Amino acid sequence: MFKVLNAYLFQHRNISVPGLGTIYLESSPATMDIADRTILPPTYRFRLDKYFDAPDREFFSFLATQRNILDYEAIKWYNEFSFELRHRIRTEERVHWEGIGMLRQDDSGKTVLEPGEGPSLYMIPTPALRVNRQNAQHVLLVGDQEKTNFEMNEWLHDEVVVRRKRRTWWIIALILGAIAVAILVWHISVNGWSIGNQQKL
Repeated sequence: MFKVLNAYLFQHRNISVPGLGTIYLESSPATMDIADRTILPPTYRFRLDKYFDAPDREFFSFLATQRNILDYEAIKWYNEFSFELRHRIRTEERVHWEGIGMLRQDDSGKTVLEPGEGPSLYMIPTPALRVNRQNAQHVLLVGDQEKTNFEMNEWLHDEVVVRRKRRTWWIIALILGAIAVAILVWHISVNGWSIGNQQKL
């Protein structure tokens, strides 16, 4: 029975159990582990939401098709299954839902889901090695124009050269200003504050 329910859960990412709640399949996207140079696969986990517990018509159609019975028989059968499941949770300490985890009651009497291992889906970490291609040409969209990466490199290089020329002018002006200040300081230290010829005729 759990295999049929798991098939629906993995396809639709949730399944509602009357009187118990809805089990959701949540996923986290793939992540990059820079230290190990690998891309880790997406992870999956299950969560129980007790506030919504009404299955939709699509679920009962799926169940009827999988069990080869009529829709109203599927509704009756699933309600009996959910009643038995709730009873087992109340009387036993734990109920194992194959592929999902353990259902149990906590100290306050609320049903909680202890998720097991999420579905692996045969995904393993993938090596992520940086590939640097020298002299590979490709087209870039710059504003509304298409340019190659070589044209963009030339344009950026020209811009850097222009910036360096602007910096060079300021550096020359600063050096000349420093020389002028040094000459002025030397003149004042040698002659004092006098300007011009101070000799009497």
